[in-house]
Amino acid sequence: MQTIYTLRYLKGYTRLMKTISLLNHPKRREIEQRLKIMAFFDEYGHGATKAAFGKSRSTIFGWKKKLKAANGRLTALAPGSKRPYRKRARHTNPLIVGFIKQYRHDHPGVGKETIKPELDEYCLGMDINSISESTLGRIIQDLKAKGEIMPTIKLRLMARTGRLVERKTQRRFKLRRHGYQPIALGDLIQLDSITIFVSGLRRYLVTAIDLKTRFAFALAYPSLTSANAKDFMEKFIRVAPFTIQHAQTDNGSEFEALFDQYLQDQNITHFWNYPRYPKGNAFIERFNGLIQAQYVSWHLEELADPVTFNVGLVDYLLWYNTKKQHSALGKIPPLRYFVDTFIQPLKSNMLWTETNHSWIV
Repeated sequence: MQTIYTLRYLKGYTRLMKTISLLNHPKRREIEQRLKIMAFFDEYGHGATKAAFGKSRSTIFGWKKKLKAANGRLTALAPGSKRPYRKRARHTNPLIVGFIKQYRHDHPGVGKETIKPELDEYCLGMDINSISESTLGRIIQDLKAKGEIMPTIKLRLMARTGRLVERKTQRRFKLRRHGYQPIALGDLIQLDSITIFVSGLRRYLVTAIDLKTRFAFALAYPSLTSANAKDFMEKFIRVAPFTIQHAQTDNGSEFEALFDQYLQDQNITHFWNYPRYPKGNAFIERFNGLIQAQYVSWHLEELADPVTFNVGLVDYLLWYNTKKQHSALGKIPPLRYFVDTFIQPLKSNMLWTETNHSWIV
């Protein structure tokens, strides 16, 4: 929980702040800035506030009115949408619309990138102005909504009946990171999985790293299921010297079901990475390459038995977290950085696993 700006004019506001977190709000910075301006206004008055922030008295009183009407709920201070009430209607040459409809009829399923070059050639021959690729895409969407062109339909074969049926994808909301940056240790960890083939067998490595301290963890499993991903998370929580607030994963099925439910039970926010965007998980991708080069590639024969492999892997992780220098941390290991920077007497449970590895089974 992060401490947010407090206002003295609202009774009980300090107590309320202790129970409210704005870490996941997409307009958190704007809300905090408005809180800061309001606090400055209360202390130094209208003149100083106008000179420092360029905000008028009526604007600040308007913010206070919104906050009071919402019973102190901070999200009431979020800037509203600037979208106009009445949008300018799009006017497109009927010849262009007709060309797009005919082209999609002759070539079902093609996208705007395919249509654009031929549309430009058509417009040049008709001596009319062409349109941009983005506008072309919006016209296609409008025509689909009106039913004037057929949408792309995916079919699948029913094994029992032998009939072709439409394959419908059920979309659900997934919380994205949206540029959120960790502030303290445990604020954000990234998780991933690695598939390794050895002696005709397929083995899986689940990995995790804390973005603030670079504290990392990994375990091998014979199968990649949400139950094993949950088991990994339980063990990671046991060895981590901090409380985890947010976890970021890709969209793999192993991070669904039991794993996602476990995060909810532990009050850990689950961020999903954008599809086909590995840069969003850059820290764990870097660690994956490192652990494969420094350990996995040298112990492939042990992967046939994940339990045996994990015993040696934990010894490597002890070295990685307590001995290995990290240039991003000033050339000190993660746990030393943790102790020196955050000045806490806590120690990772990994420090006493050298003589007892039974907890990884």
